[in-house]
Amino acid sequence: MKTLFVKKGRYGYIRNHRAVAAVRTLLFFAVSISLYVIGYETTGTNRNLLTIVAVLGCLPACKSAVNLILFLRASGCSEALWRELAPYDDKLTVFYDMYFTSYQKNFALSHMALKGGILYGLTENPKCDPAEAQKHLEQMIQQEGIKNVTVKIVSDSADYIDRLSRLEKAEAEERRNQSELVSLLYTISI
Repeated sequence: MKTLFVKKGRYGYIRNHRAVAAVRTLLFFAVSISLYVIGYETTGTNRNLLTIVAVLGCLPACKSAVNLILFLRASGCSEALWRELAPYDDKLTVFYDMYFTSYQKNFALSHMALKGGILYGLTENPKCDPAEAQKHLEQMIQQEGIKNVTVKIVSDSADYIDRLSRLEKAEAEERRNQSELVSLLYTISI
């Protein structure tokens, strides 16, 4: 059975949540507009309780619209790349469609892999600077107090796949802070 929502870190997350945010936004605005129209039609004026409720209903609608705009700007993993990277899903801790935001820039990472204390990431977006993304993630990890994590972000998919095959074969002990790192990655991404 296919689920309605794709979980964060899975392939198709951004595309799925973009559609969900669009439907939710339309529904919220439709409810607010309907309440306003019903109040106006029944009383003949916009000075009624339903107008207040409709205006207050615009608050969650606007919040949902901002969320939709954020997902419209985000880009996820391409299907061609997903097909190449799918064999690593069972062998490593992987994340798809990770989109990190900072005050200065946004970083669209198509795929990330974690094993032991090594975190590799790949960006397909030409606007995403891998060095800046790496620096941002290192700062966030350091701020959280997680130690001994090596972060490397690249933009060349052939190099990334080569690194993944070497990481898969490497003997790396699973660290106790790995769950903290996974939690942090989910928290700081959209």
